[in-house]
Amino acid sequence: MPPTTPAASARGRHRKPRTLSPAARRAIVFAAAAPVAGTILTAPSAFAAGKDTAKNVGTAEYGLDPAEQKIADNLNSRVQDPRLGTTVSGVVIDSESDKTVWGHGAETALMPASNTKLATATAALTVLGPDHKFTTKVVYGDGTLTLVGGGDRTLTTADLEALAKTSVAGLKSAGLTSVKVRVDDSLFPEPTLATGWNGDYYPDTVAPVRPLVVDGHGVTDTSLDAGQVFAKSLADKGVTVTGEVTRGASGEGDVPVAQHTSANLSTIVKHMLKVSDNNIAETLLRMTALGAGRQATFEDGTAVVREVLSSTYGVSMDNFQMHDGSGLSRATRIPAQTLVDILDLTTDPRYRTTLKSIKDGLPVAGEEGGTLGPGTGRFDTPDSKCAVGKVMAKTGTLTGAIALSGFTKAEDGQWKVFSFIENGSSADPADTKDALDGLAATVNGCWA
Repeated sequence: MPPTTPAASARGRHRKPRTLSPAARRAIVFAAAAPVAGTILTAPSAFAAGKDTAKNVGTAEYGLDPAEQKIADNLNSRVQDPRLGTTVSGVVIDSESDKTVWGHGAETALMPASNTKLATATAALTVLGPDHKFTTKVVYGDGTLTLVGGGDRTLTTADLEALAKTSVAGLKSAGLTSVKVRVDDSLFPEPTLATGWNGDYYPDTVAPVRPLVVDGHGVTDTSLDAGQVFAKSLADKGVTVTGEVTRGASGEGDVPVAQHTSANLSTIVKHMLKVSDNNIAETLLRMTALGAGRQATFEDGTAVVREVLSSTYGVSMDNFQMHDGSGLSRATRIPAQTLVDILDLTTDPRYRTTLKSIKDGLPVAGEEGGTLGPGTGRFDTPDSKCAVGKVMAKTGTLTGAIALSGFTKAEDGQWKVFSFIENGSSADPADTKDALDGLAATVNGCWA
């Protein structure tokens, strides 16, 4: 691996404290709904104007304080770690000033694995809004109760039981004691594999993407599975369910019987990022596409993500290729610089209200309940364990690709945003993760 060489960098956002208004969000939806031929063509926004991104940065002559200089010097050395292989990129910026502290092939597009979820979350929160909720409905017509999927990937058995309880009360008040049950999952088209997905992903790594699921079950047909859970609950409450659960669209004249609304999107995003839930990510990609007036497909969903990142936030789409919402696609390529720019948006006064759940949802080193928690093998080496509780970052792991992007407060008391991506190392993946954790601890400064 060639040594990192310094280059000048003066990144600078034009900050004007301003929240994203509903009118602005509607404008985003309108822009994203425009027809796309091939790839979206975008022009730099005022937000991006004047940005100067360097591929390799890290010397005092470019205005680094002593703590930052130590970060740069140590990273220059530690990025040579053989556990990282020869294809690794990274960048560190100061969150307040946007000054680039260190970079190494920062604009090289590599396979980011689940760091892709940062882009998905940004678009979903922007188009739908952090307070958006997903609705699952039950309607009745012609002797049939239809469970209508609304894209709630967090629906539980308890939620279906509540829907069944309300439905049974309505049926009995109408003098009905038997009913047929069907599911309506027509909100999404028939599931397909994304570009870059392996066929053996189904159904454990990710389930075929449908708008109806219960308890996150990893099964081939989540809609029929949810319908069967609903039908059993009806039967348990004294209503006879005749025949098998079927699939079909609800009728125009069907009468609303019951509905369940999910938690706010901001809460769902935090959970998705904390545990790196592939299924939630893919559902959000489709719901974002629908919210922007597009079709609920991989292609339209990722097109909306690109449009939001580039036109709304001025994030460069150079070398950016995205093919799904979860990061499972082996064809996706995103530069470390782009991931840092996405994360940095969450600290901007203009966008904090909309995007804060992204930062809030990042796993914290050593914290239970996330992908950096105890038992995950992360931040537990002599070099990195000093950063437990001090680093919050999105993990990413595929065969041949490991990434870590997030925040830590450095020795100078300033928050730093970092992204490190490794592809193709021949080392044991656990050893490569340890090396990346060490780089994050270096940014924090606890590994001096």
